[in-house]
Amino acid sequence: MRPTPADGQGAGSGLPGCYRHPERETGVRCTRCGHPVCPECMVPAAVGFQCPDCVHGAAAREERARQQPRTSAGALLALGDGALVTKVLIGINLLVFLLTQYLAPALFDDLALRSLAPVPWVRIGVAEGPEQWYRLGTAMFVHGGLLHVAMNMFSLWVLGPQLERVLGRLRFLALYVVSGLAGNAFAYLLTPSNQWLNSVGASGAIFGLLGATAVLFRVTRTPMQPVIALLVVNLVLSFSLHDILDWRAHVGGLVVGAAVAAGMMYAPRERRNLVQGLAVAGGLAAVLLMLLVGTARLPG
Repeated sequence: MRPTPADGQGAGSGLPGCYRHPERETGVRCTRCGHPVCPECMVPAAVGFQCPDCVHGAAAREERARQQPRTSAGALLALGDGALVTKVLIGINLLVFLLTQYLAPALFDDLALRSLAPVPWVRIGVAEGPEQWYRLGTAMFVHGGLLHVAMNMFSLWVLGPQLERVLGRLRFLALYVVSGLAGNAFAYLLTPSNQWLNSVGASGAIFGLLGATAVLFRVTRTPMQPVIALLVVNLVLSFSLHDILDWRAHVGGLVVGAAVAAGMMYAPRERRNLVQGLAVAGGLAAVLLMLLVGTARLPG
């Protein structure tokens, strides 16, 4: 690249003038916006040069991003719909309910949490091995009746938006999924191998959100009497109506959901992402451990 005259000499060469110093011809352009820049205005970049306006603008954007208000869990304060994931989860549950109850009933058996191993040479459902472990996830979205899905979706709508705004969409989704998986894994672990396990519903995930709400109330020093009362009522119903409600999924989801939420909400700011990631990983590790232990105690 030949030197660019600083005094306007060399006019007529056909090169454009610098956007800040029109009298200075230059063959260099800003790699971000395309403005011609003279040697005085060139700011070295990873590739080529940038103009001062783009450099200052990028710095200002980074500063604004650092100054954006965040919740105690590190999530950006939602400016728009703070319940998007909650609504999507409700939509998926309702869609699966329509499919399994009315449009394709045969899917119910394929998606439900089922397991049985009465003798060494007979294994059904989750007991068959890893190729059937998908049921721990799919059973979270299958419901046994209109009242069942209505109650769970109402609970999700009540508990979800507040947690989603505090945790952020990705953390909230991780909490929901891990809680649901843990509830189903706990049900598999505690069900005797010769007893038919047949469980469906989002209750494990819902109880995980209930445990997370208790943690949130503790962190924010909100009076916990309402959430404790709700928790006690739900647990009493779970154990009293054990022929209808799977208390094992409820307890598993509650314990793991509260533990994961505690890791998310009590994580120190300087290591927040690491601690929150470890909390989710710990919840998934607990799910895997319950699966392995439950499978190891099968006959044969």
